[in-house]
Amino acid sequence: MDKVMPGIFRLGKNLTNTHLQYFHTHGVIQFRNFIDRETLTLFIREIKSAEQYLLSNNITKVNGIPLKFGHDTDGSSLIQRIAFASHYSPVLKEFLQDPRLKVLTQFLGNYEGRIGENEKDGLVVNHYVNTGTSAFTQLGWHTDSPRDLFLGSRIRPMLNVGLHLDDCPYENGGLRVLPGTHEQGLFRLLFRKKYFIDHTPDKREVGFNIEAGDLTVHDGRLWHRVQQSPFEGETSRRRVMYIPIITGAYRPKTVHSSTPFYHKLGQLALNRPGNKTVLSLLKSRKKKWAA
Repeated sequence: MDKVMPGIFRLGKNLTNTHLQYFHTHGVIQFRNFIDRETLTLFIREIKSAEQYLLSNNITKVNGIPLKFGHDTDGSSLIQRIAFASHYSPVLKEFLQDPRLKVLTQFLGNYEGRIGENEKDGLVVNHYVNTGTSAFTQLGWHTDSPRDLFLGSRIRPMLNVGLHLDDCPYENGGLRVLPGTHEQGLFRLLFRKKYFIDHTPDKREVGFNIEAGDLTVHDGRLWHRVQQSPFEGETSRRRVMYIPIITGAYRPKTVHSSTPFYHKLGQLALNRPGNKTVLSLLKSRKKKWAA
């Protein structure tokens, strides 16, 4: 298989049979130019405003979800992962009502999907940049599905929709996926890779040639990671807004929500070079999850 995912599409008012067939085969799809450059600039400005509000008010968690902090290329403070970003921007909140996002729920088939603005981690902004003090430059292999298990429910169909705010050709790192793994069984979903710890390239993985304004959609069961940029400074900057499209019972987060276990697991993965602790935590829950 080629290293770059074949097929780039345009999204109109509805999904086509070609879109649906491609997604059901691969578990991921890319749409070119979902937003224009003017909207792109507006979104980046809104994200920066939300970030400044969070920093100036010393907010380290939003609805129980920890923020990730680092430094920009000029040494200034930077939030490299913002959860529930739409709660701090009327513009981003309005964007989540875009009817084209609702159309994407058709990828879920017979399941009724919704935008999880107040659930999971809400609208997430990931900001990757390589500097001397970067804390968030890549993300290890994982699927999104175990979040349901850690919250005490069975795995539910979901989509993770990424709106890319910077150009990111394949050579600059970025999203890597194992196509077709959304069809795997529970054991492979949980243990195919070492969650968050394993950054090793897979011979079957593919990446993308991303242009700013593109949209990617992947099935929550799909194995994926974020490859670190080989560059430093401005060239390495990659900003992505992730929108969860979820199913099942409505489970909103509030200021009183506790930190979910999957975030604690991710922190363990960052802090421990070995994998025994993380794997033992997963295995201790395997029997319960499979019931």
